[in-house]
Amino acid sequence: MIKNKSDHSLVYTDEFINTIEQDFVFSNKPINRFKVKLETTKNQNAEKKTLLEELKKNINSIENCNLKSNSNHLILGDGKPDSPIMLIGEAPSAIEDESGKTFQGEVGTLLDKMLLAIEIKRDSIYLSYAINFRPPEDRKPTSQEIKRYSIFLKKHISIIDPKLIIVMGSSAMEALTGSGNKISKERGNWKEIILDNKTYPMMISFNPSYLIRFPENKKYSWEDLKKIRDKIKELKIKL
Repeated sequence: MIKNKSDHSLVYTDEFINTIEQDFVFSNKPINRFKVKLETTKNQNAEKKTLLEELKKNINSIENCNLKSNSNHLILGDGKPDSPIMLIGEAPSAIEDESGKTFQGEVGTLLDKMLLAIEIKRDSIYLSYAINFRPPEDRKPTSQEIKRYSIFLKKHISIIDPKLIIVMGSSAMEALTGSGNKISKERGNWKEIILDNKTYPMMISFNPSYLIRFPENKKYSWEDLKKIRDKIKELKIKL
């Protein structure tokens, strides 16, 4: 109980003092809110790291999977797990499977240029794939494979908990929307996915590997990138 004296100062009664912990100390020292926020962020990052390790183990425990048996690496993701932006591609190719990292070689170079065009550095976001193993001969994943791995992808998104998702390629689109439509019909419009009662905005666009084969579509990709840039400003995302 706290009583007010006529001069508005506080008087702590015996009843009040007896209700608090014995080792509680009153202090006039101001709270360092930056330090509190920093400690919270560290704890959240540690939790994410643990959850990502568990997710990787679960994916690696898949049985009777041709993708797994034909791959050198399970590529979960790289970049900043605490980034507000998550970029999801289709599947690793031979060069990614060899290196164990996302978006390498010519594809990676093009992706870097695309991101820099809207003032995003690759190392400021989190990158992953809809399929975590390389399909044989770099073929397109089947609908059955996409569906099987979509469970892990959705869990992956929930762990990263981004403010915005960039979806590149038809396989990634199908994994998150269930749509088998041509990506040319779905790209360029903001869509939403709800996971664990959270709504995530996502932009569907062409995969860099597709743009290398069909460079005439880069103009459409640029339109998508500008919409992503505008959404980043709208959501006041800082990288």
